[in-house]
Order: sequence, then structure tokens, then C-alpha cells
Amino acid sequence: MTRFVQEIDELLCSPGERFEMEVVDIRGRPTRVWKHAPRSLGDLLDRGTALGGERDFLVLDGERLSHREHRDRALRLADALVDEFGVRPGDRVAIAMRNVPEWSIAFFAAAYAGAIAVALNAFWNGAELAFGMEDATPKVLIADGERVERLLDHTDALERVALVGTHLDDRKTDTPLPDRIVEFEALLDRPARRPDVDVEPDDLATILYTSGTTSHPKGVLGTHRNICTNVLSMEFVTARGMMRGGLEPPLPPMPPAVTLMPVPLFHATGLHSNLAAQGWFGGTLVLMRRWDPEVALDLIEQERVTGVSGVPTMAWELVNSPSARTRDLSSLRSLAGGGAAAPPELVRRIEAVLPSTGTGTGYGMTETSSLAASIGGVDYRERPTSVGVPVPVLDVRIVDEQGRDVEPGGVGEIWMAGVPVVVGYWKRPEATEETFGGGWLKSGDLARIDDEGFLYIVDRAKDMVIRGGENISSLEVEAVLFDHPAVTEAAVFAVPHDTLGEEVGAVVRLADGASATPDELRTHVAERLAPFKVPAHVWLTDEPFPLGPTGKIQKRELKAAYTQPTTR
Repeated sequence: MTRFVQEIDELLCSPGERFEMEVVDIRGRPTRVWKHAPRSLGDLLDRGTALGGERDFLVLDGERLSHREHRDRALRLADALVDEFGVRPGDRVAIAMRNVPEWSIAFFAAAYAGAIAVALNAFWNGAELAFGMEDATPKVLIADGERVERLLDHTDALERVALVGTHLDDRKTDTPLPDRIVEFEALLDRPARRPDVDVEPDDLATILYTSGTTSHPKGVLGTHRNICTNVLSMEFVTARGMMRGGLEPPLPPMPPAVTLMPVPLFHATGLHSNLAAQGWFGGTLVLMRRWDPEVALDLIEQERVTGVSGVPTMAWELVNSPSARTRDLSSLRSLAGGGAAAPPELVRRIEAVLPSTGTGTGYGMTETSSLAASIGGVDYRERPTSVGVPVPVLDVRIVDEQGRDVEPGGVGEIWMAGVPVVVGYWKRPEATEETFGGGWLKSGDLARIDDEGFLYIVDRAKDMVIRGGENISSLEVEAVLFDHPAVTEAAVFAVPHDTLGEEVGAVVRLADGASATPDELRTHVAERLAPFKVPAHVWLTDEPFPLGPTGKIQKRELKAAYTQPTTR
């Protein structure tokens, strides 16, 4: 008989066990934490290196980097950051590049140096990258050729920082790059020694940008403890899932995994739940420069991949590939993901095509350091619309618009508190108070919890689109549309999509006597925002938008009138 979730949690978290908890003071608040979590990202990587040794840590195309080689390079770069560039604890080190091994080396080097790693979105255009640089004011920028190229028209953003370059030939044109770029590899010609820097668990470690609902991205401030908590939470949900299936969980350390990771490292899923996790477990990450399902299937066969971690779109494309049934995918044990809604049909499709492969999903935010809840195995088959049970170090409430707890089974906004929740937003005190005020993170997601503790997301309160795992602010796209001289009203919202989850739709009313086509408006947006933010659908109307009692546009009415689920 399947054990109850609460019973399992009590067994796994009991005194003396791997997932024992203790209460510590974090910023004046008594907080439950995993007792055996690493203290810092440096400690996390040290442990994973001891476990992984000469095993591959990062694989990209023909390049292979072992755990030991990776850690040595990170230590060398950390020494260079401190000695060559004068980086001190709390200084920012920005990273702007594709998923390449140097991204990870730069990230852990910043952590060893006590700096705050600023993960800039590699999809951003030049203006968006410049905004991130101006907002975070880093002392050093470590970037690849394409990202430096995009910043060439924004000289102020480049002039204020020490510039370290890698993969400089990876760009679109042959425009000359700044002469003062320091070559990444040149900084590694030094001993591999850990800087003499005292890093505490609650020191700031990361700034990750999230679109949220504002017109400009907000920098989410994460600590070493936030990220180190997540790797133990991942161990925990694996153990819980095994016990729910009637199995005994493995004793630590976790068996080494070979994970194919096509999602970006600048997002919490890629950074916290993949890079940091395999850095802790001693496993292998197989990187992809860009998503291609056929290339992914090739890599699963060649590298004997045991798990794929992506967004539901990617899982759909893998199992729907005409060649999937002819491949040797026998090494694959799990096909999991998050970051966007997964339709129940996906679970059934995976079981039909890959019957020996487990599947799962979860719920989390950048603001919860990735994992907040998780589901897999038999639970996911029986509850394909659930995102799982919250981890024990997180408190979850379902509240109404007045902030009162709803009746059991009722729908309300998810509020969360606990050690996974980040400090707040970088240089945004008002936004921090609005989202984190009163000690609870207001998620903006509407959900219910059943009598066994399983969480079901039913809607989103925040004005946001999640396209293939990428958060897009409706207000940001609307602001760009309003900049077009022909536009007098614009409303942007999520359009359902069978594989991407959602894509951007816009209803636009033009000024009297003005003219513009949907393609012209899309081009207007494309010239100002990253490609994934450009509306896939633009509808023109002569009718005034429906307004509520307070004069606010009723987007739900517009969405119902204009959208139908589509597949592309």
C-alpha cells in the first residue's frame, strides 16, 4: 500500500536522518533548514568534485571537462577575479554567454570569490543587456563574442567594467571588438587555490533577472543558502518519490546521473536544479547550444543519458519525433521538466513511447530558488494536473484577495515562506515589499491543495506570459506597442499553445485615421525586444476595449473573444 505523504516526510526528516531539519535565524526570522545542506556554493562544488573526480562534469560537442578540471579552473579564475580585477565580497560579476563550460567556471569562480554572479539573459538584445549591466553595475563582465557584439552600440555599458571574453568568434559579424578584452584562458595560468574569503550561508550569491509583471526585468537576489537548500530538496523529492512507489531510497551519495540539459543556465531551473545539482551530486551535464530534438536524441544515445531536464515543449518534441521509436534510449530513466504548464496528455504520450522512462514535473519560481513542489512516478500518473507536494522546508498557504486562508480545497493565491525564498529584488524596495512583505512571497499563481497535500495550479493572477519556460511581461510588450505612432490601445496576454504552453498575443486598436498591419507591429516589437517576446498573434480592432468598474482593461474578456489553442 502506498504510504501517505505526511508519513514519508516524517520518516525522512526524523532526527539523525539525511533530511533532518533544524531551526536557524535568517534575517531575524526563525527558519527551518536542511541540517546537512552545504554552507556555500564553494563547499557544494568541493563535495561534488570529491565524488565526481575524473568523471565528466560538462560535455558540449567534442569538449569534455571533468569535475576536477572544472573546479581547478574555477579556483584559478576566482584568484584572477580577486588579484587582477580587485573583486571583493558583494561585488557583482556579470555572465553573458550561451550554455558553454566557461559559463559554469565563471559562476563558481564568482562564488569562491564571494562575489554576486549576475546571470544575464543570453536571449536579450543589446538594449536589454545594457539595461542589465546598468542595473547590476558589475565590476567584471565575462561574455562570449555574440553578447559583446550586441553591446557594441551601448558603449556606456561596456566602458564601466573589466571585460573578459571567451568564444569570441561565436558572433554574427566581423565587427571589431574592443581591444581591451582580456582572454578568458589567459587568466587561468595560475595556481588552483581557494581565495582567502569568508563566505557565509546567507551572503548574496546571485542576481537572476525575471520579467515578472513590470515593464523592466527585476533582479532576484539569491543567497548561497537558497541554492544549497535546493540541491538537498532535489535529493529529498527523489527519496520521497521512491517511497511513494514502494521502494527504499538509495543511501547518499546519489547515483551519478548523466543529464541532458537544453534549458539556459541563466534561469533558476538550469542553474539551481541542473548545474548546481550535478555539481553537488558528482554527475554529468550534457549541454546543448540550441534545442533540436533530433540532436537531443543523438546525444541521449551517444552519451547514455539517464535524464532529460527541460520544459514540456521539449518533452513533446522528443516523444513525437518520428525517429524516437527507432533509437536506443534504454539508458533514459527520467524525462522531467518544469517552467511551464504540462498538459496531461504529455504523461500518457511519454508512457506510450518510452514505457520504461519515468516522468515528472514540479512547481517553483526564481523567487523560490527553483524547486517548491514536485511530483513524479505513480503520483504523476494518477494526478497529471498536479505539480506535486511542497518540500518540507517551505510553508505554503492558499489565500483569498484579503490575505485570508481559504477553506480546504478552495482556490486562492499561493503564498510561500521559508529557506528557499530569496531575499528580494535588487534595488527595488517597493517591489520587494509588494511581493515579499509580511514574510510571505506572493506568487501571483492561483491554486488549490487537496487533502493529501498535492498542489494544483488553476490560473495566474499576475499579468504574464510563459512561453516555453520564458517569462514575458505583458506590460513590457504593451509599452513597446504603445510606442508605435499608430497604436492607441494595446492589450497583451497569453495564448494557449499545445507545445510551448503559451505564446504572446496582442489585441491592438489603432488611432483614428492611422494604419498599420499586424506584421508591421510585430516588426516594430522585434526591433526593440528579444525574439521570444514578439507577439505570435496580433489582432486589430476598431472597437473600444472592455473595461471594468475601475477602468482596467478586462483581458480575460479579450482573451476569450480572440484565442483558441493552437499548435505550431
